[in-house]
Amino acid sequence: METARPSTSFPSFIAGKKNLKYLFFGGKGGVGKTAIAGATAHYLSEKLERKTLISSTNPVHSLSSLFGQDLWKKGTQRIQGTKNLYANEIDISSTIERYKGEIKERLVQFLKFADIPVDIEPFIEIATTNPSFEESAMFDDMVDLILNEKYDAYIFDTAPVAHTYRLLGMSKVYNLWLNKMIKSREESMSLRAKLSFRKEKIIQELRKDPLLISLAGTKKKTEEARTLLTDSEKTAFFFVTLPLALPIAVIERFITWVQAFQIPVGGVIVNEVIPKADMEKLSPYVANRMEEQMGYLKLAEEKFPGMIRAVLPLYEKEVNGLEMVSRMAQSLSLGSESKI
Repeated sequence: METARPSTSFPSFIAGKKNLKYLFFGGKGGVGKTAIAGATAHYLSEKLERKTLISSTNPVHSLSSLFGQDLWKKGTQRIQGTKNLYANEIDISSTIERYKGEIKERLVQFLKFADIPVDIEPFIEIATTNPSFEESAMFDDMVDLILNEKYDAYIFDTAPVAHTYRLLGMSKVYNLWLNKMIKSREESMSLRAKLSFRKEKIIQELRKDPLLISLAGTKKKTEEARTLLTDSEKTAFFFVTLPLALPIAVIERFITWVQAFQIPVGGVIVNEVIPKADMEKLSPYVANRMEEQMGYLKLAEEKFPGMIRAVLPLYEKEVNGLEMVSRMAQSLSLGSESKI
């Protein structure tokens, strides 16, 4: 039985998107997202000679393991043995501390104008321990990377589905929250001006209000990032799956979620497909697994018509270290010519 073939191969897709700059890789945990993100970064940087940055939005960092180099808490580092490939394993701890400081400052400003004498520490604790706080910090760091414009391509190895869904959702939720905060602040300052005998002074305070300036700056940055994330010429989200029922079902749902955020879908990459072999020479176990995989590859073609970009082989050893990353990048570069 023949394996699935990419409708538009990965290299053809990349070649057809001259302005493609932001590539995200997601899917169920354990399907090889990090390895494929790394292989893509290697392909773009070495084969296409683009200055490329790969970053992880996964709290469980694995780029260090993938490349066999210590990248954790080292900022942006060039991958040894490459010319144009850089990596950054995002450490959100410093962002969280900065957030706490900003929240404290904003609460102080708010309570000062409201003339409410209260201990603000419990409010800070509540604000910084809510379920979305980590995603907010991660989103902020991701946006900072995206907007620095230092690289030709940005590759993001995302966390498993639920975390990535919340992370991508921050672009929408953040904007709604900021609009409410700005409107509330403007209304409170406007009311204060109406009730004051020193209207001109209050109006001047409103124009120079540090809280409003800070919120407006954050809103501007978030809107810029959202514009880029929803630009089909610059951004693409790729889904990684194995030729198995559960990972295929997961990304089927995940594609709908990503499309709801108006983030362009780049396609689907099927990973760890057992290479072709003479069935009569194989053990019954391997022969059955191959037959099973062929059925799931056919299912993937039916579920994601026109979206299969690459079918990558199951290697004889783990994709770990630059040599194996390079091998996977070579498989990606072959596209529909890959011998599986």
